Amino acid sequence: MDLPTLWYLTVGTSLVAAAMTLWERKAHAQRSRPLGIWAAGYVAFAIGCLLAMRREAFPGITGPALTNIVMVLGYLLVLQGVRCLDERVRIGRCAAVLIVLAAAWAIGGEEFPVFFWTYVGSLPIAAICGLTALVLLRSRAVKPLRSRPIAVGVFVCHGLFYFLRATVAPVLVTTYGESLLPVLAKVTMYEAVLFTVAMPMALMALIREEYQAQLLADSRTDFLTGLRNRQGFFEHGARALRDGAAQRPVSMLAFDLDHFKAINDRYGHDAGDAVLRLFAAVSRDIAGANGVIGRLGGEEFAILLPGLDSMAASRIGETVAREFAERAARSDGLQMTATVSIGLAEAASNATALAELLSAADLALYKAKALGRNRIQIAAAKGVSEAA
Repeated sequence: MDLPTLWYLTVGTSLVAAAMTLWERKAHAQRSRPLGIWAAGYVAFAIGCLLAMRREAFPGITGPALTNIVMVLGYLLVLQGVRCLDERVRIGRCAAVLIVLAAAWAIGGEEFPVFFWTYVGSLPIAAICGLTALVLLRSRAVKPLRSRPIAVGVFVCHGLFYFLRATVAPVLVTTYGESLLPVLAKVTMYEAVLFTVAMPMALMALIREEYQAQLLADSRTDFLTGLRNRQGFFEHGARALRDGAAQRPVSMLAFDLDHFKAINDRYGHDAGDAVLRLFAAVSRDIAGANGVIGRLGGEEFAILLPGLDSMAASRIGETVAREFAERAARSDGLQMTATVSIGLAEAASNATALAELLSAADLALYKAKALGRNRIQIAAAKGVSEAA
């Protein structure tokens, strides 16, 4: 494949990548900004390739300099799109890089046009690709995604290629003669075609995987309270038990809001939703980072407490009940009486099945409701022991 064909192929792949990215932008509104910036970067690559093919038509070093600056602009746009996944775009720094690059061409390009075009122009590309890979490695948004190493690898390999072109290629050309220059140009274009295919695919994979992860998280989240729903609670709770120490106490608190139907009937469903959100907020504040909290359905909630025995779990349950009642009754809050019944079960180790532990806590909860509600009951190893 001759060199002009490779240039045209690179233009085509860049424009297709831009079109696909803009199309994908419609389906991912939450990431419309980075996708738009990446599409602009791909268009800059295509324009840079077209300029490169016609660079001899420009006077002096204008053609090579303009080509290099437009290409670097494309890489900077890709970098800013990656930054945009976590933070704001830094336009000032991009402008500064382009100004410095233009000044370098103005100062040294006229005297060493071939050297600048073949080697020096590769250095900013190598640096920007390395920085893009570093930003991806540090990104909080894409850290848990499986496609992140692929995206990092694409930029590392491309940056390394251009670094070697800027540092090793001059030595090879000096050693073996300028007959290597056409070979170097063709190898560069083959690599460019691969990059303009692999890079958009890798970045798109990040967006799609992030979107799928968000959908999966949403399917395991209760939309009203923001807590885990029943499926999310069982999945995360089972994982918390499995990842914990082999032998340690683990406790389960089962909650049921007292007379919740009466609250809905008297104050309306908006007030009932406010009560549920209030209980979720109180539970989240008191259970702490290690507590696994879920809304199991309706007015039923549960908190799994790995590492806590029944005595410590009982204190947490009592604190939740007291704080919930106090905050519901405040004049600046819901201004209503709201209480909760609690069942508590403890297992000697986290080898106990989550469903079995929740079942024991539910039995204790039913006992608490039968004894008048607004109380906590502790399930013993056999049967249920009463507690005020």
